[in-house]
Amino acid sequence: MVQERILPGFQAAQVQITKAEGLCLYEDMVLGRFFEDKCAEMYYLGKMFGFVHLYNGQEAVSTGVIQAMRPGEDYVCSTYRDHVHALSAGVPAKEVMAELFGKATGCSKGRGGSMHMFSAEHRLLGGYAFVAEGIPVATGAAFQTKYRREALGDETADQVTACFFGDGAANNGQFFECLNMAALWKLPIIYVVENNKWAIGMAHERATSQPEIYKKASVFGMAGVEVDGMDVLAVRAAATEAVERARSGEGPTLIEALTYRFRGHSLADPDTLRAKAEKELWFARDPIKKFAAYLIEQNLADQEELKAIERKIQAVIDEAVKVAESSPEPDPSELHRFVFAEDE
Repeated sequence: MVQERILPGFQAAQVQITKAEGLCLYEDMVLGRFFEDKCAEMYYLGKMFGFVHLYNGQEAVSTGVIQAMRPGEDYVCSTYRDHVHALSAGVPAKEVMAELFGKATGCSKGRGGSMHMFSAEHRLLGGYAFVAEGIPVATGAAFQTKYRREALGDETADQVTACFFGDGAANNGQFFECLNMAALWKLPIIYVVENNKWAIGMAHERATSQPEIYKKASVFGMAGVEVDGMDVLAVRAAATEAVERARSGEGPTLIEALTYRFRGHSLADPDTLRAKAEKELWFARDPIKKFAAYLIEQNLADQEELKAIERKIQAVIDEAVKVAESSPEPDPSELHRFVFAEDE
């Protein structure tokens, strides 16, 4: 059996957060978890169709990175496992749920479904179904920020782009080509590898000659960081440093977050390939339970405050389902609309 790469994470003495920050992080992670659990329920009730890939277990990565950025200003680029990235970026739960239901009120107007979340308002550049497809898009977004600032003299152009992708994408050509360009031009981008150990049914260690992905950054003279993706404070600390580096013109960072998905590759996956012992090892490191215990231990919250957040989020999810169910289907007369950009 391959030795598990598990990091100890940040300790209380290393990371200082306020009560407000802690509760905000907890709420964002709970939103992601509750939303995905409801998606599973709706999928099995026949309310959603196609492939639906859930994010359970990886919430600390989305929350830790995106909450270290400027909501509505910085860019976020996702994968086919994109619901929670959308939520962390500020897309309302009702719009994400409606999109999953294929309704006109969805963030992609019912055209995208589970794998193609998009919101110009929230700077969400999209979810992408093909592996590594979003990496060039995110690199282009970072390039336009640098071009506007340096070539066009736009001093307001200081946005940072976060590009999320899985360990499987790190073996694709786009990964290497884009890292090379980003390092060469010192683009303001953070490449976030969510290494959940499995690319569909292929174990990470069997698919790559160098399983420690963050080390590949050194080839391009780029900062590379390995972080405990089950520890929201560790992810947030690494992301904060990377954001500061990017925004100050020092260039990109490759963050490898060691994490684990608690469900199969998609809701159509019976999840029989992964060993029970492996699952149990990672289930015991649930990032939400771990952070809840930390908040209580550090006297930043008590059980009732955390329960109140959970009740609040449950109400948000229930309302999102009601909106999705009652929203209209896209009008057939608009079948060809939104293929191209429209004048404002």
